[in-house]
Amino acid sequence: MRSILIVDDDATFCLMLKIFLEKKSFFVAISFSSVEAKKMVRAKFYDIVLTDLRMPEVCGMELISYVKQETPRTEVLMMTGYADVSSAVKSIKLGAFNYISKPFAPDEVLDMIEDALSNRKINLNEKERTLSTPSFSVVKYYHGKGKLSQQLLSYVELIAPTLMSVLIVGESGTGKEIIAKMIHEKSDRAQGPFVAVDCGSISKTLALSEFFGHDKGAFTGAISDKIGCFEAANGGVLFLDEVGNLNYSIQIQLLRALQERKIKPVGSNREVAVDVRILAATNDDLKESAQVGGFREDLYHRLNEFQINVPSLRERKSDLMHFAMFFLNLANTKFGKSVKSFDQSAEYVLNNYTWPGNLREMKNTIQRATLLSKKDIITLNELPSSIYENIQN
Repeated sequence: MRSILIVDDDATFCLMLKIFLEKKSFFVAISFSSVEAKKMVRAKFYDIVLTDLRMPEVCGMELISYVKQETPRTEVLMMTGYADVSSAVKSIKLGAFNYISKPFAPDEVLDMIEDALSNRKINLNEKERTLSTPSFSVVKYYHGKGKLSQQLLSYVELIAPTLMSVLIVGESGTGKEIIAKMIHEKSDRAQGPFVAVDCGSISKTLALSEFFGHDKGAFTGAISDKIGCFEAANGGVLFLDEVGNLNYSIQIQLLRALQERKIKPVGSNREVAVDVRILAATNDDLKESAQVGGFREDLYHRLNEFQINVPSLRERKSDLMHFAMFFLNLANTKFGKSVKSFDQSAEYVLNNYTWPGNLREMKNTIQRATLLSKKDIITLNELPSSIYENIQN
């Protein structure tokens, strides 16, 4: 069934349009918040995103860019009551298929949706058949050629085809989510959703809703039904990032869901069967935490059917400059620059710095240096003094 996401802070309008499109045999989801819409786009593929131009938090223009980056095959249609030529042109340049002014007749938007779906079908032969992996593809990510890097890749290749839960352990910034996405891409669930949850940012009061969803009216502020992360990841992967930060009471609910493969939305009596593979990541020692009672031991063993340790950047000495060049090329593309390499002093510093922030820190450092560089080579002048002031020559 063809799917549509309607994004508009006008609840009445959303519901009316939803009813109309469902009668035309579309699966329709709605979001009254552009921030919530981003999460929904990441969690599930939609054929069409129909979004308002002017909304609180994130404007429609920004949402277009986000959707086209996350799911390039999705066609975006822009709606607005503030029609003007410049907005129409800008939205189309950002990747929108077309632009429609409010108020409009339902048949008008239906015709535009059908045109967008036809356009996507035509473009499939030209652009999309090469996309055998999801939109977050990590195929171009530099994996490393050193011994530790190759061992890491061998574990990914070994575990990916299975349904085992994997605990990915490593320092902050080492690329644990990249490893999780690699496992997903190489698995039989590659075409299914990959839903990532930052366990450290979930509040205790909203955790159950985030994981299991809720029914309308379940609590103050629940103005509509909402699916949780488990249901959104059905048929694919649920990635629990920094799982060690979960509240102990939430761990109990999570364990029950993993054991029974069923969830119950907040405020509902119905049970929903879910088929998800769990990948979890942590920079904590969960085994030690389980031994002292900070983390449930039974949940630890449920998550840790297979453990992958991601080495720190300082342990991957032979790959340091390869990663640096990879991030340099990314920065060149992002900023439209053509910086070619690093001079001898800069290379020495990059090789001898301890990189406590690992790959994330290196990426940010080189991105900044590329932006600052006025020549085709990065020198110490473009690197922050904090990374070389304590290095002995």
